[in-house]
Amino acid sequence: MSTCAFVQIRCTPGRTYKVAEAIALRELHSELFSTSGEWDLLMKLYIPEDEDVGKYINEQLLDIPGIERSLTTLTFKAF
Repeated sequence: MSTCAFVQIRCTPGRTYKVAEAIALRELHSELFSTSGEWDLLMKLYIPEDEDVGKYINEQLLDIPGIERSLTTLTFKAF
């Protein structure tokens, strides 16, 4: 079992495509979208059950050059 999370990513201006490419190369995501508004990218990913969510995202994603800020939303089984 894994934890589904959505991560919104704000990139350094002009770096969005480079950040998206780096994410794709790491094969972390289930889905990755370019978005309008305050955030540049929206990523859906599944975090292994035995992993700490914050540590996993910090170590696997947030060291990519060009990421300025992120917002993680965890999901819970409601039905």
